[in-house]
Amino acid sequence: MTNDSFETQALACFDNGFNCAQAVLRAFAKESGLDEISALKVTGGFGAGMGRLQSICGVLTATFMVIGCHYGKLRKDDSDAKEKTYALVQTAAEKFRAVHGYINCRELLGCDMNTDEGKKIIEDQNFHVTKCHGYVRTACRIIDELIYNKETKS
Repeated sequence: MTNDSFETQALACFDNGFNCAQAVLRAFAKESGLDEISALKVTGGFGAGMGRLQSICGVLTATFMVIGCHYGKLRKDDSDAKEKTYALVQTAAEKFRAVHGYINCRELLGCDMNTDEGKKIIEDQNFHVTKCHGYVRTACRIIDELIYNKETKS
């Protein structure tokens, strides 16, 4: 599948009411050995920086999950898999930070989505499209680069 297809799938899922983490993991579910229902369920609490805690961005948590599906440790003595997974997670976070400046939802959005004022800003400025679409795209491109070794457009 092409990177554009992953991005298109992720954005369509996100635009259909699923959170950002659900959108990203669902787009990569088949290639990650998951069925779509499991991908949607397991990421259900990770949107908005982990259940609106506004911590690590949901697209990054989904990115980390995709990395784990591909490289995660399966045996207690497989320290190589553990180290590779951790290194790729750190690389993914740094690549995301290099593009967007932050990895935490609160800083990425620049407001507190748990306040009435923050909710109004998010709605009035259509952050779903104006900000979060870009985060979804970046996550898909990072996954494509790190897992499928494809250079992607910026």
